[in-house]
Amino acid sequence: MPSDGRSGGAGADPEQLWLRTTEPRRGRRPSFSREAVTAAAVTLADAEGLEAVTMRRVAAQVGAGVMSLYSYAPDKETLLELMVDHVSGELTVTAPPSGDWRTDLKTIAHLQRAHMLQHPWLPAALSTRRVPGPNTLAFLEHALAALRPTGLDGAAKLEVFAQLTAFVAGHVAHEITQAAASQSPGRVAAEAHYLAAVAADGRHPELAEVLSAPGHPLTAEATFARFLGRLVDGLDAD
Repeated sequence: MPSDGRSGGAGADPEQLWLRTTEPRRGRRPSFSREAVTAAAVTLADAEGLEAVTMRRVAAQVGAGVMSLYSYAPDKETLLELMVDHVSGELTVTAPPSGDWRTDLKTIAHLQRAHMLQHPWLPAALSTRRVPGPNTLAFLEHALAALRPTGLDGAAKLEVFAQLTAFVAGHVAHEITQAAASQSPGRVAAEAHYLAAVAADGRHPELAEVLSAPGHPLTAEATFARFLGRLVDGLDAD
């Protein structure tokens, strides 16, 4: 990965990344590891966003020279693969699926939401194709086991899990944006005033009716659960 954080075009070779040793085999044993490099990158991303994750910043975190890190992560795409799988290790599920696949999927989604809120850079990192590493595969294995009672074929199960993950990532990205906007009371008041004016102009009767109806609970958790229920309960398992 160049020091300015630009990614390479080819992406990571999954066999090289996950199936072969990554520690240098010659010379003096290094004072850091791929795990340390990845953890440093995650710490930076958690605190400052993905834009802060450059090889120079990561090297400073682990106390190494910039060039010495290229054997662990030759480009930003590779480092992102490592970061995503590293934090996926936090998604530990000890209990087996209950047999109620809709309930199990909702549990999985709630775990993913909490996880992405803890690592706000994850939705963006997941927006491009990722090759699942060992931690990601372990969580995927649990999700596929939860979907076994559906009778869906393998491809359909993978599609359902991908759809669920994309929903959670999109929702969390929106949550983060809304939370940042809510820090400005003036903006919130201006938006409310604008919508009230639009609803009163007589040209948007459907919107006026919706805005005048009793609202649902507005907590972030309640909103997510409501949206999630509409998605999962509407899935076709035939």
